[in-house]
Amino acid sequence: MLRKPQVQLALLAATILLLVYAANSQFSPDKDSTVVNTAETVKKTNKAPSETVNKNSSEQSSTNSEHHLVAADLATKEGSTQTQMSFINISDDRPTKAPKDIQINSLDELSALFDSLNYNTKSWQAGNREVPRLTFDSVSERWQQTSNQIPVQQKKMVFFRLLAPLILMANENILLERRLIESAPLDDIVLLNIAVKYRLIKSVEQPITEQQRQQLLEEIDILPPSLVLVQAAEESGWATSRFTIEGNAFFGQWDFSGNGMIPKQQRKELGNYGLARFDTPLASVEGYMLNLNTNNAYKKLRSLRASLRASNSPITGMELAGTLDKYSERGQAYIDGIRQMISYNKLDQVDEAYLSDAAPMRLIPRAPP
Repeated sequence: MLRKPQVQLALLAATILLLVYAANSQFSPDKDSTVVNTAETVKKTNKAPSETVNKNSSEQSSTNSEHHLVAADLATKEGSTQTQMSFINISDDRPTKAPKDIQINSLDELSALFDSLNYNTKSWQAGNREVPRLTFDSVSERWQQTSNQIPVQQKKMVFFRLLAPLILMANENILLERRLIESAPLDDIVLLNIAVKYRLIKSVEQPITEQQRQQLLEEIDILPPSLVLVQAAEESGWATSRFTIEGNAFFGQWDFSGNGMIPKQQRKELGNYGLARFDTPLASVEGYMLNLNTNNAYKKLRSLRASLRASNSPITGMELAGTLDKYSERGQAYIDGIRQMISYNKLDQVDEAYLSDAAPMRLIPRAPP
């Protein structure tokens, strides 16, 4: 549970059945999966062309300064001891159109979708770290009621596979913010709005300084997917908590506005607090990242991350987890548990994942006949 809230009020999206349906595909290399053919509409969606977005000239890494970047360029080279490519670069061919709705209403359909996207264990074992741009609106009550009947490994991996794209999309947006911070004039209104968002300044009336620009670059950066995945699992009970079902709250962020979801056992000494609601699971991930990038309790995380980036060293969940002693009252025990979850589930590999350039998809339940 966080000590300080990031309040984001939202209307609860319509409940969907998506997370009820587990799939045989998973991140862990312990099991294999069988390729299943999918509906023609899914194949067409995966092949849809995307619009090209010009990259910002301020990003001048050795890999992107000479050619047009595509998703495959974001793959980390085997044996690399440097910062992951997907934590530095953004594909120039990333899609910009709204996601296409894909109806999913059974285990077979979800499994077939994953296989059609090459998003399964067999592909992962072969070294493919490309992740499709999948989103969904909410977690259903049925998932909460029946998830205990699903094999543990299967339940965990459908959770990981559906949360990973959201984490990578949130990180991509952060990298886009960093691009603008690096190159924009100090009085640029978009830059000033970013500075307000991250609480560096209170209003956009005055330009920031070069020193404040550098401070923004330290405060605004990615979070390793492995770390985000295990914290989401820990704080949401694998998406079974009441707060996750009612308000897409995957990270237990507190809300002192009076509009949060009230715990059954509220700690009166902390005041009138609740759990923050979010429009979508993606909004919850973004709220969590904003909190870690602004809350004074996580200065150690931001400082360590900045030093790793400055030395072009890997930014890993295992490394940053050691700074989260204030995320939970459990302190070091919480850190040890997070690291154990990363290790046991082999999620360090997900820190090398990157987003596909294929058209995005929003998974929705099939309408009843």
